[in-house]
Amino acid sequence: MPRKLLTIIVLAILIEIWGIYMMGSWIGGFWTFGLLLATSLLGAYLIQTEGRKVWRQAQQQMQSGQPPGHTLLEGLCVLAGGILLIVPGFISDIVGLTLLLPLTRPLYRLYMYRWLERLVRGGRFTINRGPDRW
Repeated sequence: MPRKLLTIIVLAILIEIWGIYMMGSWIGGFWTFGLLLATSLLGAYLIQTEGRKVWRQAQQQMQSGQPPGHTLLEGLCVLAGGILLIVPGFISDIVGLTLLLPLTRPLYRLYMYRWLERLVRGGRFTINRGPDRW
């Protein structure tokens, strides 16, 4: 599995470099740099605003005695989307933006829920005790 993951990461980096190069040849280096900087700032802003919404929602659910399962998955989507927007590259920006938009976020949440469900049902998901286990 680690070798497969390494291959995916290297391919993603190469695709991002190719995308930056193509955008630079299309609109120019200055504008490409500006666009990358703008999407990074947008990612930082959206992490804060959407993250606060998810945090408040999780707190409300916990105060009312409900488990915040779906809200935690939304929080992971917000975190991953913001990180992808901060990382330079246009493909990662598109995926990151779709992770942050409330309209498309439920699709990712459903995918993550099904993935976690398969892990739990297959017995590949374990919870270890924390740092106090000595």
